[in-house]
Amino acid sequence: MSTLLPFHTSILNEIYDPDTSDLLVLARGLGLRRIICTLLKIFDSPQNLVLLVNATQEEETEIGEELGIMGCRKPGLRVVGYETGTSRDRQDLYKGGGLIAVTSRILVVDLLQNTIPTDMITGVMVMHAERVSPLHLVSFITRLYREKNTKGFLKAFSDQPEHITSGLSPLKNIMKELQLRRVWVYPRFHQEVKDTLERKRADVIELAQNLTDNMDDIHGAIIQCMTITLAELRRSKVELDLDSLNLPAAYFSSFNHIVRKQLDPIWHKVGPSTKALVRDLGVLRRLIGYLLVYDPLQFHSFCQSLVEAATSNNPESGPGKSQWMLTDAANIVFQAAKRRCFVDVPVQDQSDEEVIDLDDDDEAWDAVFELEGRPSEIRQSTDKNKGKTGKRPKWLPKEIHPVLEELPKWSLLAEILQEIEGEIVRMESTISSRPVEDPPGTNVTLVMCSSTATCTLLNDFLSSMDDKRPKGEWGRGMMLKKLRSWIWWEKRRKTMKEAQSAGGSGNGKKGVGGGEKLGKTVWRSGTPPANGNEGLSEAMKKKDWERAAQKASRRRVRGGAPTNNSARGSTLPRDTPVPGESTTEPGIDQVVLDDFFSTDNVELLSLNDDEMELNLVTDMSTLEFATEFDVHYGLLPPPQTVLVRAYSDDTDDRMLDEIKPRFIVMFEPCMEFVRRIEVYKCSNPGLPVRVYHMVYANSCEEHKYLAGIRREKDSFERLIKERGSMLLPIIEDQRTAENDAIIKTISSRLAGGRRELNVVPSQVIVDMREFRSTLPSLLHASHLLVIPATLTVGDYILTPEICVERKSLSDLVSSFNSGRLYTQCELMSVHYKIPVLLIEFDEDKAFSFEALLTKIISDLKSYAKTTNRYPPKKKTTGNPAEHDYTSPTIQSKLALLVLSFPRLRIIWSSSPYATADIFNDLKKDRAEPDPVKAVATGAEEDPEAGAGVNAAAEELLRSFPGITVKNVKHVMSKVQNVRELCEMDLVGVQGILGTEPGKACYDFLHRGEGAFRR
Repeated sequence: MSTLLPFHTSILNEIYDPDTSDLLVLARGLGLRRIICTLLKIFDSPQNLVLLVNATQEEETEIGEELGIMGCRKPGLRVVGYETGTSRDRQDLYKGGGLIAVTSRILVVDLLQNTIPTDMITGVMVMHAERVSPLHLVSFITRLYREKNTKGFLKAFSDQPEHITSGLSPLKNIMKELQLRRVWVYPRFHQEVKDTLERKRADVIELAQNLTDNMDDIHGAIIQCMTITLAELRRSKVELDLDSLNLPAAYFSSFNHIVRKQLDPIWHKVGPSTKALVRDLGVLRRLIGYLLVYDPLQFHSFCQSLVEAATSNNPESGPGKSQWMLTDAANIVFQAAKRRCFVDVPVQDQSDEEVIDLDDDDEAWDAVFELEGRPSEIRQSTDKNKGKTGKRPKWLPKEIHPVLEELPKWSLLAEILQEIEGEIVRMESTISSRPVEDPPGTNVTLVMCSSTATCTLLNDFLSSMDDKRPKGEWGRGMMLKKLRSWIWWEKRRKTMKEAQSAGGSGNGKKGVGGGEKLGKTVWRSGTPPANGNEGLSEAMKKKDWERAAQKASRRRVRGGAPTNNSARGSTLPRDTPVPGESTTEPGIDQVVLDDFFSTDNVELLSLNDDEMELNLVTDMSTLEFATEFDVHYGLLPPPQTVLVRAYSDDTDDRMLDEIKPRFIVMFEPCMEFVRRIEVYKCSNPGLPVRVYHMVYANSCEEHKYLAGIRREKDSFERLIKERGSMLLPIIEDQRTAENDAIIKTISSRLAGGRRELNVVPSQVIVDMREFRSTLPSLLHASHLLVIPATLTVGDYILTPEICVERKSLSDLVSSFNSGRLYTQCELMSVHYKIPVLLIEFDEDKAFSFEALLTKIISDLKSYAKTTNRYPPKKKTTGNPAEHDYTSPTIQSKLALLVLSFPRLRIIWSSSPYATADIFNDLKKDRAEPDPVKAVATGAEEDPEAGAGVNAAAEELLRSFPGITVKNVKHVMSKVQNVRELCEMDLVGVQGILGTEPGKACYDFLHRGEGAFRR
């Protein structure tokens, strides 16, 4: 870790106090992780128990590594996850103190079960505080933490001010949920931060690269399509925040979330055209981003996929098709994307022997001929008087003339790397001519880009670059290989489409099993041949054999004997074995062994009675091997190392500190990484740092970069203004609220409705799996005691008689399709007097049965499309009520469920908040549930049941209708044997199994299998 900067020290001095709880909002790229790690190191002690929550797995790993670098290794940061042992193991870990990173769900359960000693917690550090809301698990953790520990600290951190300023008083809500009263804001324009970072500045060279003509046309056409789509969205008959519907905001991925959040409450009422507009904005944003990072063939393929999706014969997408595809601007996009790759040439103007100037290099053509199985001499014979022009390859269709326009930034990057290489050479010559100390840092050139896909593309370009060509064609060899691959897959795709249109049958080229002839190789498996001799020509096999022979020859030369073996002039015979080989010739023992043992460059590997294997390692052969090994496998010297890496999070800070590069190339602009370079430069004041900042001029890349800076600046200004005018939230004492909840009215018959003290607090038993949802947190906030348990029957046990199975909309659909819901209702009906099915809607979604109908129908459409089992009987106008399927609808399924289980109650809840109120109303004036009985209900009551003599009886019972794996133990606990079950009347059997399962079992036992089937 590098040293702390002055503003880092100031922040730590302000938030270090363990007696205070604080929220820190820091601008991205200024070293938030460095502050967190330093704070954790300060509290690293067995006497302290500090918990790190709300961190991702990657962040936990990176923070643990940085703490190890800082010296916190024994034991350092320990991670408690799902693979950590039992609750007893976690309890021992907590009691040992130190730094522990724990997932939110596990921490909630441990706090509720008293696995963790809450009063021993020194403090809690919360990451990503901008995500905290009343429904978040961190809010639940904070309440549980403050119920028993009011002295420990809570430090929250965030570097996303945009999320804290969206909505109604979000800062106040975050501070209320985390029970904080102090907030610290440090933007980039903070005076102390500004003075620190501007004291030592890096040498920045800004390079604005113009787009090519085709790219400029595509860029302008996409912008026009986005403008048209935004205008149509504003004119739609839905209520939207028009201020947020602007072009700069549409460049960011958060735009879709903003629009969708406004439309979610009325999404089922929004027409298909409006939904298509929202979808099209996301497609256009990706399209304009791909234009600047994809190679022309990738971008053209993406455009082809859009055209095929729009022209597919899909009747469902009729009114919701993309309208921008019908504009002239879209035609410009698709035509220009094709012109960047190739142009069509009339076939009659071409001849087999025509030579066109592809300006390809020798290595690329040799690779092409090698794949075709032709020797490279053909290429050499066609280049006698044509310079670098080559014969038209056979794999290239005659109607295509390749253009293969390269991205302008590629050649600009190559020029930058050449300039850096010259600068390194000049610096090294200066150092060698003058007796000066080496400057700090390394000559590793760091190239940063936006994604790993861009990293792969740049690696391919730099590894195959030919700078002897004209500028703009340095990656010609790479593009030709991509073109060949694209042509092959395009032919393969057309063949498969023809085969599908012909009904999947046929022979030859049009059948599924037909071969696709490309060049001189026939591929029948659908993919090019892998490594091996299958599908290779005789020339290719001969070439492979020659290469193998050359490698074997080189191995023999490396292990051969030296020309002058010893001072006596003794030499080895010609039949001396090479290293790795053995011989049984009788003359081997006659070799002059004295000469071997008298030299230092001979190693005796083994000596047997019949043979002796010798390995001669000479100084010359060792040097040769080491040299060739370093060429292929050794480490490159720093002047020759170019590291291409994608932008990441705060991990980039440690990467810069480890590599210490002098030259940094930002292939794409990134506001966060610019600040990381500023911090890196100020942390190493004697290090000369030069930064090349590349950006496409007058493009969405430049506009997005500037818009991101403005957004963050505006967010910090609103945050500072809200902090100055905000009223401090009132923090409720949870212990007082709990005491009030214990006292409740237990009977209205008491005179005057007087209140009596109930010893047992109002509680609800919650299944462990339900802590993935937000409902347990809201139940605890409504002053209910939440008891986590592993339940076999139901999700929530409210009273000894009420069991609730909670279903969200998506879970309800899947449960109906799989039949799981029937089994769950069956178990609840067997074990509880009042089984309840809770159907819970999302808070920000419409509370409408029509929305549920729309979702069910859409799922049925997709299911019918894949299986062709439930086709629609008639055409519909889009109204869900007009759809008629042979499959049961949601109404009939719910009706059938109620008819099967008459005691089942269905509760419709509009949100988790409404569910918490409903649960409180259901528990009013009722007894509290017993956790021990709730856990035992439905579980195996007798662990010995089913073993020994009971195995056959259990297997027999499970064959009866109405008896399943889950209730067989319950039946065996109620009857002594099978005969007793058979002699029971209908009421008795239904009392054990339930109404419908009991009737099915009784009919089977007394009327036979045939009557049961009827």
